[in-house]
Order: sequence, then structure tokens, then C-alpha cells
Amino acid sequence: MATYNKRGYKGKNVQEAEQLQNENSTTAEVFSSLDEGASKTEAWVAANQTYILGVIGAVALAVLGYLGYVQFVQKPQEATAANELFYPQQYFDQAINATQAKDSLFQLALDGAEGKYGLLDITKEYAGTKAANLAHYAAGISLLNLQKYPEAIAELEQFSSDDAVLGALAKGAIGDAFMQLEQTSDALSYYQSALGHSDNEFTTPKFLHKAAVAAAALGQKEKAATYIAQIKTDYPNALEAAGADALLGLMNGNK
Repeated sequence: MATYNKRGYKGKNVQEAEQLQNENSTTAEVFSSLDEGASKTEAWVAANQTYILGVIGAVALAVLGYLGYVQFVQKPQEATAANELFYPQQYFDQAINATQAKDSLFQLALDGAEGKYGLLDITKEYAGTKAANLAHYAAGISLLNLQKYPEAIAELEQFSSDDAVLGALAKGAIGDAFMQLEQTSDALSYYQSALGHSDNEFTTPKFLHKAAVAAAALGQKEKAATYIAQIKTDYPNALEAAGADALLGLMNGNK
């Protein structure tokens, strides 16, 4: 029986050959496009070589400049500032622990003596250093004890710390200054800020008590009662817990 090919019919081998040819053609087009793109990129790099090298050089100089600043300026300045802080810090520590002549010791800490910098000098001469930051705190506490409340607030507001105790004490001290200035609402705000800074056995019951007093003074009796209840519940061994019932009774008596 004779066999024949129908018109338009293509054998399997012919179809595979055409498919392979099409794939090769597509691949060639892709590589051609890539070559063309690469050529354009190379041309752009060649045309902008000076600019590119300039940018790389500027970045390198910036990095080297920063490293040089840290190594040859910042580190020595930090060390010098820390050494300068040692002198007024001694007066400050003595004043905190003294039973007499506290005011004169706080003033010496602020102003310095015998040709040495005081706390206020360090905050200005070594601004931006860790020592200057600590000097803002010590200066603020000194001014608070000297009853210079606006100045104390100004110094303490420039202090920052993530330390659980020191950071809370600074915010609470600002609250104390506002209480003395009879700005009770501001005082309460800072006591709340101190409470929000950290939760610990030392500062939290202290500022819960002060927040309760401030809230009561503002007529916010329920808020004050909440603070007192928290002292009794969470800090039953704190000194503030011993006077919690008396404070609550005093508030209730003033209804």
C-alpha cells in the first residue's frame, strides 16, 4: 500500500527542528538585548567616570573623616571631660550626703573652685559628651536644692538617660521643681513621666506617692486613690506604703 504526505503536513522531525530554530532565535535576541544594555551601561560609566570616582572619593573621605574625628577628637574630649567632671562631682556627692553646709557644697559643685571647672562650666565647654550630660543632671539637682527652680528645670530637661533609676529621678525632680513653683498640673505630668520611664522598687513607689499628692491637690481624687492603691498592692514593703492609709484618709477627710 502506497504511503503519502498530506499537503501541509510536517513530520515530527521537521516540527522539532523549527521549534529549536525559534528557541535559538529568541535566545539570540535576549543575548543581543543584554549585550546592547551592557554596552550602554559601559558607555554611561565611561562618560561619567569622573563623577563616579568623585562620589566614591567623597564617601571614602567622609568615612575616614568620621573615624578620624572619633579617634582624635571625640575620644580625647570624652576623656578630658570625664576628668574635669571628677572635681565638681566630689562636692556634689558631699552635698547629697551632708547634714550641714549643704548649700555651700552645692554651690561649689555648680561653680567649681581652685581654678577647676564646675558643673555649669562642663555643660558648656564639653557639650555633647557623656560627662556634660551627667553634669546637667547634677547641676539640676544642685539648683533644685538651692531653690532655684526654673534653672533646675532647664538643666534637668537637657539630661537624658535610659538608666531605670537615674532617668526616673531626673523626670521626678522636674516634677518637684514644678510643685515648688505651684504648677501642680505640670508636676503631675512629670511624675507620670517618671513612672512611665521604669518600674522599680526604688523610684516607682516614691513617684506614685508624689503623683497621688499632686492629683489630690488638683481635685483628681479617684486618680490619687488609684496611685495609693498601687503602692499598697505592688510595693507593700516600701516606705511610702506605711503612710498610704494616712494619705488616703486625709484625702477622704477633705471631700
